Amino acid sequence: MSQRAPLTRERIIETALHLIDGQGLGRLTMRRLGDSLQVEAMAIYHHLPHGKEQLLEQLIAHVAALPVPPGDGDPRVRLRSWARAYRDRLLEHVGVMPLIVTRRNPGALVTTTVSVREVLRAAGLPESEAAVGAHVLLGYLLGTVALEARERAAGTAAGEDVDWDARFLAGLDRVLAGIA
Repeated sequence: MSQRAPLTRERIIETALHLIDGQGLGRLTMRRLGDSLQVEAMAIYHHLPHGKEQLLEQLIAHVAALPVPPGDGDPRVRLRSWARAYRDRLLEHVGVMPLIVTRRNPGALVTTTVSVREVLRAAGLPESEAAVGAHVLLGYLLGTVALEARERAAGTAAGEDVDWDARFLAGLDRVLAGIA
């Protein structure tokens, strides 16, 4: 008889992400999550005492927190590489996007925002401009992913064959040219 993995906060979050990715955010319930974890729903509360609200906040933090990796080199190249990875992560867990853009979770994007600001400051921008640049870049990323997800779900306009990667990169290059 095989033993299941111990219940941990990380396992709960990963399983919730899997449910959202496969069935959508609207289908996530504590009971369904418990069934997927092969535990009673109440066992989840041992790891997340504030229940579903805390779970949703943890999902936001898990998906939205992706700092720019430390390093040297051209700031535009670094930010472009990071932005592509961040877009991929957001699209991988697109079901969490409504939470990221609508719920109050001031801490969820802090490490990500700070890392973008640091790259812009290292490129010579004063703090105030680096803060604006980080805001613009994150706004572009979140907005583009949200629009892309919506358009993909609805189907593109008749006869329109969209190269989503090319569209994203063209916009990203324009944003980076303006901020870095």
